[in-house]
Amino acid sequence: MTDTDRAARRLPTSRATARERRTSGQQVADYLRQLIVDGHLRAGDRVPQDLVAAELELSRIPVREGLIALERDGWVTIQPNRGAYVNALDADAVRDSYELYGLVYGFALERAMTRTGEELVDRLAAIVKRLRSLDDADEFLAATMEFHNAVVDASHSPRVRVMLRSARGLVVGNFFAEVPGAIDVERKGAAAIVRALRRGDVPKSVTEYRRMLVRQGALVVDLFESRHLFAAGPPPVPDAG
Repeated sequence: MTDTDRAARRLPTSRATARERRTSGQQVADYLRQLIVDGHLRAGDRVPQDLVAAELELSRIPVREGLIALERDGWVTIQPNRGAYVNALDADAVRDSYELYGLVYGFALERAMTRTGEELVDRLAAIVKRLRSLDDADEFLAATMEFHNAVVDASHSPRVRVMLRSARGLVVGNFFAEVPGAIDVERKGAAAIVRALRRGDVPKSVTEYRRMLVRQGALVVDLFESRHLFAAGPPPVPDAG
């Protein structure tokens, strides 16, 4: 039995929720990301497209769409007439992803403060106050998304929206349930952003936003390392036979 056969036979049931809010291609991409992160598909494995389609009760077309999205994000390599193969994850790429998130959100905050000002600060401060007392991962995620969305909305920047919409998180599911320590980092980071805004120090608040996302990226790296998802060398290249 080949490694690909073993990977295919152990594909778990999809844990996807709220399918109606995602396209079929996004559903496939999220499912495959989860398989990779959970270790069911490893670097060099061939993605069993027929099994994925059957599990998600989809045709091969959305599976192909999901794979194209994953290739764009560096998760897989599609070889013509051969199939799609899982790439090795890279710790530096994970760190870069979260630092870029921080830069984009920091840019949005800077724009928002020139256009909204104290109204936004009051709203963010109210959310930070709620975050102090929230420990449930689902409630914390909802409040955190409210914080980030408030910044993006106040920036009135279509470009920021486009950039964030095209970015897919590396952790599938509830980030704060999956990543140890993420709640504490987010709680402290959001509070630091608001403190800087209260002092009128917008550059400091932008720096704190970036710092918060960089720290979250470091936690994701730790999580992935604990699951042995980073290959020591380049991923194996399938032979031509």
